[in-house]
Amino acid sequence: MDDDLRTRHHDGPVDDAAAASLERIGLELRLVPNARPAVDGWLHAVSRGFLDPEPADEQIAASMAAGGYRRRIGVFDPGSPQSEVPVGTFASWAAEVSVPGGVAVPMAAISAVTVAPTHQRRGIARAMMEGKLRHAASLGIPLAGLTVSESTIYGRYGFAPAVPATEWVIDTKRATWAGPVAPGRVDAIPRDLARRLAPVVHERIRVHRPGEIAIPPGHWDRFTGTNPDADKPGRIRAVQYADPSGTVRGVALYTATENHDDFTKSRVRITSLVAEDAQAYAGLWRYFIELALIATVTASELSTDEPLWWMISDQRAATITLNDHHYLRVLDIPAALQGRRYHAAGAVVLDVADPVGISGGRWLLETDAAGIGRVRPDDGPDASDIPVVRLGTTELSAAYLGAVSLATLAAAGRVETTDAAAAARVLSWPEAPQLSFWY
Repeated sequence: MDDDLRTRHHDGPVDDAAAASLERIGLELRLVPNARPAVDGWLHAVSRGFLDPEPADEQIAASMAAGGYRRRIGVFDPGSPQSEVPVGTFASWAAEVSVPGGVAVPMAAISAVTVAPTHQRRGIARAMMEGKLRHAASLGIPLAGLTVSESTIYGRYGFAPAVPATEWVIDTKRATWAGPVAPGRVDAIPRDLARRLAPVVHERIRVHRPGEIAIPPGHWDRFTGTNPDADKPGRIRAVQYADPSGTVRGVALYTATENHDDFTKSRVRITSLVAEDAQAYAGLWRYFIELALIATVTASELSTDEPLWWMISDQRAATITLNDHHYLRVLDIPAALQGRRYHAAGAVVLDVADPVGISGGRWLLETDAAGIGRVRPDDGPDASDIPVVRLGTTELSAAYLGAVSLATLAAAGRVETTDAAAAARVLSWPEAPQLSFWY
């Protein structure tokens, strides 16, 4: 993504329609600069919204140092006793999301969406969100994305859970290692070295993993406990996997919790595991499965199709929970569909209804044997040999990365189609999407 798009996204004015709708109820929509004291009030509002303690001075300074890439928006109530603390917050940045085929497309990443309890049900969230979607669409950004605290909110704006995630709880006494023996070596490393290595490995793999986005630097500081406001950073431990040539191909971060009644029943939580290839993946996971004194290993934000399932001797030793995770929203249907690659040649007509009126219409998607998709408007009538799918933006966004089949959505009554199997083949992809963190 070019820097000009990032700058225009970051610095563009607030949406006029959103500002006008809030002004009618006595509220002001404003950009919040990355400077004090404006950031102080904004961060206090975010902490309140997510039920966190009020941020300390060093936390505010750290957020400013790491968060300049974010476009911060606040909704302010001039009549509030704390008029400098917004009653609504919203953050976003221009990112890239990896899509099928080892390519990436621009995406408006959204975070820190809150409304004060005193100001709920006044249309504040709707004004901020719809204004953001219009802003991103006006810049030619084809997708918006976010990870959510409440799963029932964002469907009304056309978002869908497009990248599910799994959480694993592994009984290591039962789950003995049955996978390959990696030829490299695993070594403990200090956190500051992990902070340097992990982003490099993640950048090498993320474009090849549908659903991933670049992890912001401030997140890596938090993951490794190298940020100046870190709480008990010494609990975080790190290991690396290096191949036989000495090149680091994987890094994992974890915390351990002792069981003082029985040390052999202590626990480990893996907070990040990035592996560039199958050998690094096997080497790091074997380390955790065979870790001394550890009875339980927990990890989250994993794929729905983890090779680990076939690397342990007893699959019942793993309790796996499926969760919604990365929500996507298509803003520009032709750009989004032409931005990804396809597994098979075919054609499908998508008749899309958009609840916000940004990206609806009837479109013909044709894919060739090379995996290239071409999209053009389709005025009908229906052709007997091309399946037609009538769906909403939410359903198109859910199926976009291939995590759910159009045939499944048809069986669930979420879409209508003349040929569910044929339509599903066009958008299918053999690799499960994954997003390895929250943002």
